Amino acid sequence: MTASSRPPASSRSSESVPPQGRSPEDGSPRTRPAPKPAAGPAPGSSRAPGPARPGRFDACSERPHLTELRLSTFAAHRGAVLPLGPLTLLAGPSGCGKTTALRAYEALARLGAGGAVDEVFPDPAACVPERARPDAQRRRGFRIGCTADGPEGPVRLDVAVQAEPELRIVGERLSSGGLVLLETALRDPTRRFVQAAWHTAGSSPVTRAPLPDDRLGTALLPLRVAGKTDGQRQVLAAAEQMVVALRSVFACDPEPGRMRDTVPIGDGRLLRDCGNLADVLRRTRTECGRRHGQLVAAVRTGCAGPVADVLAEPLPDAVLRAVLDRGDGLRTGFERLGDGELRYTALALVLLTGPGVLEVDPPGEVPAAMQTLTVLADGLDRAVDVRQRAELLRLAARMCERGHIRLVGAVSDGAWATRIDGVTVVHLNP
Repeated sequence: MTASSRPPASSRSSESVPPQGRSPEDGSPRTRPAPKPAAGPAPGSSRAPGPARPGRFDACSERPHLTELRLSTFAAHRGAVLPLGPLTLLAGPSGCGKTTALRAYEALARLGAGGAVDEVFPDPAACVPERARPDAQRRRGFRIGCTADGPEGPVRLDVAVQAEPELRIVGERLSSGGLVLLETALRDPTRRFVQAAWHTAGSSPVTRAPLPDDRLGTALLPLRVAGKTDGQRQVLAAAEQMVVALRSVFACDPEPGRMRDTVPIGDGRLLRDCGNLADVLRRTRTECGRRHGQLVAAVRTGCAGPVADVLAEPLPDAVLRAVLDRGDGLRTGFERLGDGELRYTALALVLLTGPGVLEVDPPGEVPAAMQTLTVLADGLDRAVDVRQRAELLRLAARMCERGHIRLVGAVSDGAWATRIDGVTVVHLNP
């Protein structure tokens, strides 16, 4: 499958946080937020609005996962809609926005996990379109969103963030089946909260209450919604699906220079730069022989010379170094391997492990068997050769087919990947 995102529209030279009174999808608060049902299901949806069915993440249900990332106005992206499959590659030349799209995905994931907006966007001005001009109130901002599919059908989330003069979430909308379930808006800029309204369908059609402007309202709903009416239960179920789909994300970009160093013995959870690879090898080789055997087989395919084992060798002062056992009494330290071999090995390890080994906090209230870990891999083809990148993609396709892992990777050229079944290539234009 091949898809394309729309390039930035040159005719729109600025993007500010618009004046109050427009919808959050325009990047600004409404003066009277009120969730309201549409005339029918959203276009392309076969589900009609119905009673909520919370807590149905069991073996008969589809695991919550993102199917679409929307970058309405985010850095260089304007009106970009990126379809997401189990294995998605964002392809394009340098400067087309691949890394930016991955950062937007990770930002949504961190907001969904309850992160504060200033932690998620440490440099918010970099997320504002370059040519954006402030409005009369000196406001500038950006808008991102996504769609999560699962037991409740497609659920949409759209978020408007004001970057200047103060960083805050000024608008949010959660909807499903053509029904707006949650809508927030900044009513009074002098106060640090937004006015929220969520679907009730009881004696009162909506419930209104203030929510903090530094957190995602969707992630806070389980603490605020009682779940006494069908409408409230539908809101909770949709919010739960969105949060579960977002939370289990591991963003990685292996740094070969870090992987060549010795590391102290730690907890064995892989960092995003894979600099503590030796410590993780120590743990996985002991705890999961089957997965370790698969890693050895993958490294044997992608690295030069014979490979009998991949292990962590203890050194004095309680430090470890990663080595390849050549099988004839010779061990090659990772400090002797090339950048391509190191990145290939690290990415193979990421694909073959899970939340318990990677530095990610999955939702503890959902059974592990029903969670999906999404790996965000920037520069998936960086430094690796043709053979290594093909083997990585084949390994990713096998792992993604099982449903417990999904991959969104960035590559400079996606033409070669279309020959592998199950790959969604999204071409971005600078």
